Parts: sequence; structure tokens; C-alpha cells
Amino acid sequence: MSNAPSNDAAAFCADLVRARDFRTYAASLFVSPEARRAWLALAAFNAEVAHVRDHVSQPLPGEIRLQWWRDVLTGEGQGSRGEAEANPVAAELLRAITHHNLSIETFVRLVDAHVFDVYDDPMPDMAALEAHCRDTSAALYGLRAKVLGVNSPEAVRIAEHAGIAEGLVDVMLAMPRHAARRQLYLPGDLMNLHGVIAEEFFLRQASQPLKEALAHLRREAASQLQQAIAMLASAPLSARSAFLPLAVIGKNLTRLESSEPFAPPLLSRLGILWTTWRAASAKPFKA
Repeated sequence: MSNAPSNDAAAFCADLVRARDFRTYAASLFVSPEARRAWLALAAFNAEVAHVRDHVSQPLPGEIRLQWWRDVLTGEGQGSRGEAEANPVAAELLRAITHHNLSIETFVRLVDAHVFDVYDDPMPDMAALEAHCRDTSAALYGLRAKVLGVNSPEAVRIAEHAGIAEGLVDVMLAMPRHAARRQLYLPGDLMNLHGVIAEEFFLRQASQPLKEALAHLRREAASQLQQAIAMLASAPLSARSAFLPLAVIGKNLTRLESSEPFAPPLLSRLGILWTTWRAASAKPFKA
């Protein structure tokens, strides 16, 4: 009976990730039960902080939600660890951090990076976007690898390339939502280079300059993906499962090449499962 609350929290996280981040959920099916539980805790936490903007209409409430997570992680303020026990995602996250000796600082940086999401400031340049990807998507790849017992400089480098590739692809997939909110994740230097006009982006006008800027972004994403895959070929077998979501990223990147800017391709859940299963079965890993 004493395990019931813990099991309920784990089930809650699994349901949350299945609904909001099926790509990660599918990858979690190919690791051990204990690793899977931690992965789902990480993904549920990410779903909470990465989608704060979905639940607020002003920046201040978003900042307050993110600060609560900082307090949970550091054990300070109102979001204390005692209070976290009542929140299934927080409880599971803290369990994963303890069981796998995960860095609190990495999670705090991830929360800090998502402060950008609650405001409408434009992404200034490619360097800023890649830094955002490192603190979010790449951090999660590195944490998943650590859950699998892989903690090496090589894994960190693979995670960086993988996270940037994933982050760039996700920016392109999320363009309709960002345009509706008047958010600009397309780097300012890239927009200037190709002559993209922000107001046309907000009006969802698929101009030729926008298409050229997106082609540029796809090339950068493809380069990062190729570097991650090349490094995975010589990485320990135990590390490769951490990067299974790259298979879906690669599929989405290919489909983006033939889609309209504001009508991005969306893989079905069956398609995500099939793509992930094929990657998990391939020797060596392929995306």
C-alpha cells in the first residue's frame, strides 16, 4: 500500500508524456523499466515548463510558474520539496534526480531558458537560438544518457548536436502556433540575411524570403543531425537508446523539405512508433 502514491505519480507522468510528447514516450518504450520511469519524469517536467505559455496570457503568471519549479529544484521558497510531494510531476522528478544523481543546475538552466517563451521578444540571432537549444533539448538528451549510466564528454557532445537538431526542427514545426502568438523564434540575423519581414510572418504569409530562410535552417539542422549520428556510430551501445528520438527528428526534417511553411508535417502516433522501433532495431543506429 505504501507504494500506491508513488505508482500513481508515475502513471500520471506517463499519461502526461503520452499526451504531450509522444516522441519521447515512444523512445521510452525501448529502455528498462527503471530508466523508463526516470525518462518519463524528465519528459513530464519538460512538458510542464516548456508549455507554460499555453496556460498564461501575461508574462508575470508564467514567470511565477517557472519560479515555482526553481524553488522545487533548489528546495527554496514556496515550491519547497515538502510541497512537491503533492505534485506528481515534481515528486517523480525529484525521485529521478535522487536515484540517478542528476545535476540540479542543469534543470535550473532549462527552467531559465524557458523564461524566453513567456515573452514576445524576438530571437536575436542563430547563436542565441542554438544556446536555447543547448539548455533545453540538448540538456534532456544528456540527462537521458545519464539515466542510462552514460556520463562522458563524448555523450555531452552528441547531446549538443542532437539537441540543436531537435530544437531547430521543433521551431519549424511550431511556426503556426508561434505566428498566432506573435512570437519569433526564427533568428533575427537569418531573417535579415534573407529579407524576411516579421509582420508577414505573423500574418502567415509564405513568402519566398521566408522559404529561403527555412531552407537555411533545415541545412543547419541536417548538419547537426548528421554530426550526432556519425558520433553515435562509435558510441557505447548503452548510449544509443538515449538518442532514439532523433529518428523521428530526421523523418520530420525530411518531410519539412516538401511542406509549406505554415502547414508543417505531423507524423501520426503510429508513424512515430514505427520510426522509433526501426531505429531501435537498426545496427548501427540510424535516423
